Amino acid sequence: MVIGVLQVDLYLHGVLSLKQKRGVVQRILARCRNRFPVSAAEVGDQDLWQSARLGFVMVSSSEQVLAPVLQRLEDEIDGCADAELAGCQVEYIHY
Repeated sequence: MVIGVLQVDLYLHGVLSLKQKRGVVQRILARCRNRFPVSAAEVGDQDLWQSARLGFVMVSSSEQVLAPVLQRLEDEIDGCADAELAGCQVEYIHY
């Protein structure tokens, strides 16, 4: 069993309150959950208005299955108009 973890740091454009940030983050998370077989959550920077840290996790039998899905997920987030990709980290845990 292999666990793939993708951590994404985002800069959010035009967000002036935590309420606006929550709306943007929830839209991004919902779109990613609907399009990809991942679990997703906001995992950091929760008290900052214009930045967000999102975490995505997927479990599979091999790293070769996980890598392309996590790459497409990163590309999807990078193409988002509401946010700019500030950083990304991928980790594979072999269990």
